[in-house]
Amino acid sequence: MAIVYQKDKRSGITYAYESISHWEKEKKQSRAKRTLIGRLDTATGEIIATDGRGWKHDVSAIPAKQGPVPATFTSRRFFGATYLFDQIGEKIGITADLKQCFPKDYKKILSIAYFLILEDANPLCRFSKWSQLHRHPFAENIPSQRSSELFAAITEDAKNRFFRLQGKRRAEKEFWAYDSTSISSYSEQLSQVRYGKNKDYDPLPQINLALLFDEQSRLPFYYRKLAGNIPNVKIVQELIKELNIFGYAKIKLVMDRGFYSAENTLRTITNSLLRPVRRFPMQRQPSENMAHR
Repeated sequence: MAIVYQKDKRSGITYAYESISHWEKEKKQSRAKRTLIGRLDTATGEIIATDGRGWKHDVSAIPAKQGPVPATFTSRRFFGATYLFDQIGEKIGITADLKQCFPKDYKKILSIAYFLILEDANPLCRFSKWSQLHRHPFAENIPSQRSSELFAAITEDAKNRFFRLQGKRRAEKEFWAYDSTSISSYSEQLSQVRYGKNKDYDPLPQINLALLFDEQSRLPFYYRKLAGNIPNVKIVQELIKELNIFGYAKIKLVMDRGFYSAENTLRTITNSLLRPVRRFPMQRQPSENMAHR
């Protein structure tokens, strides 16, 4: 008995055969009977047992066939509304301005804003359920505690910087509309909740919210929370001060008569006179011949 090696030219595999010689009386010559015992491992020189088709006898070592991989995780999410908000934010510059003012948290702010718009009747504690069903910029859950920490971390300087960037995107040729609204509240802890002139005639204390937005695009870019007992006439004075701080030299405000008073009119005229006047080069006057034409 001997072991004979033979290389398959097609596959390049060297097989090992057990060769047993015997004598055939009819043909009067020696013959050999070969039995496949395995293939030769060229790296180690060992013979690996096979069943004659190149497969190992150890079935557990047989590699799995390639095919469809079973899904281990499935989810169903809505993209339409949040994708629309993404495009709006990119077009009007909200996303860019938020990223500049809040580089670490701007995605969280956008996701919470999307939730508050789409789920205006639900509190933020429902964000976890909404996050599982909707695609949003942050792409992760924001627990109630984390959202409270986020709101507390937003400083007044960061908000003013965002207002300033948004205001620069509004052309000076356009009018800015300014108005306020009252929000009734049962709270006994908020210091700004006071009794005042309630526009909805609710017998409750309130908090005032002042809003400034562009007349053409109708996009808000400034707001202030005020005590409920401050009338609209007093709000204008604070607005003019902050707009001067923001560096808005020439603006046109549109307000209703609730903001009018002789003092506000005098203050507005005085502020406009104290601002530096922009000088323009003198234009050539048309000649008489051109005037007749």
